[in-house]
Amino acid sequence: MVTQAYCVKCKSKRDMKNEKQITMKNGRQALSGTCSVCGTKMFRIGGGSAVVKAKQHPKVKAASKKRAGKTTVKAKKSKKKR
Repeated sequence: MVTQAYCVKCKSKRDMKNEKQITMKNGRQALSGTCSVCGTKMFRIGGGSAVVKAKQHPKVKAASKKRAGKTTVKAKKSKKKR
């Protein structure tokens, strides 16, 4: 089976040769290979038949950050009146 992917050098869709299925860091499947015309490295996300679930991290609320050392506009105006 020949997979087609976009070649950046040829600027068109070309057949990919020497394709191999890889898994990216985030767990998604992809295909990597070379262009059959110019030999440039090609990459196609989601081009695999195997489905691997990505790791699900628990949702953590971000801690509210207070502005330390910065005064607001109202605080500056009240300081000028004194």
